[in-house]
This record gives sequence, structure tokens and C-alpha cells, in this order.
Amino acid sequence: QELLRRAIHEIKNPEKPRKFVETVELQIGLKDYDPQKDKRFAGQIRLPHIPRPKMAAIVLGDQVHCDQATALNLPFIDAEKLKSFNKNRKVIKKFFKPYEILIASEAIVKQLPRLVGPVLSKLNKFPISIGHTDNILEKIDEAR
Repeated sequence: QELLRRAIHEIKNPEKPRKFVETVELQIGLKDYDPQKDKRFAGQIRLPHIPRPKMAAIVLGDQVHCDQATALNLPFIDAEKLKSFNKNRKVIKKFFKPYEILIASEAIVKQLPRLVGPVLSKLNKFPISIGHTDNILEKIDEAR
């Protein structure tokens, strides 16, 4: 326990200041626990602060979500604009490159394979589904 406190103190008070955001990886070992056999622990822990606040997000939405995105000053794209890509891989890749988080309406998620083809999943950018009652900002903060 004292070792952990000393390590945290060293991290918080570095010898020389860094000009970038540093990350810390914490690994915990549990005694007498085999993760291959026991599947007791499953799930996610939500951190009290946002670890990556500068991640860019875009809303792929129906009219309701596009209006919400406009009110929140977030970039958005509707189904008509997605259709205009004509499944052109280069155009889609260029458009979605600056965005790490994609939030999509449930209706749009069902249409995505038909609208843009398999390009988004090949780019490892499949969107998070959002309903009409969900808050867009909460979903984005959760993804960050």
C-alpha cells in the first residue's frame, strides 16, 4: 500500500514537466484467482473524469437527432448525405477520418450497411446506437 502511495506521488509530482498528456496504466493482480476458470468479474467501470476530452464526435442521425446536434453545436450528417457517398470508400474514409466517435440513431444504424456498405466496420468505426430519449452528450462522454 505504501508502494502504491509513493508511486502515485511520483506520478503527480514529476521531476521534469512534460509537454503532453501522460497516461498511466494500472494493473491489479488478485491472489488465488484464475481468470480462465472464474468469470466472476465482468463489466466496465466509469471513471469520474473524462480521460480523452478532445476526441471528436459526429452524429449520424434522423431529423430529431440532427436538430439536437445543431442545438449542441455538434457536427452531424443525415441519411441523404450518407446516400450521396454512393458507397465510395475513399470519400467515406476521408469524411470520417477526423472523428473517433460515431453516434447514430437506431433507424440509421439499421440502414448503414445499405447506405455506406462495409466501409465503416473496415475502418473500425462502427457507431454507437442512440434512441430518441437518450442524451447525446452523455453518450459521447461515455464513449470518451
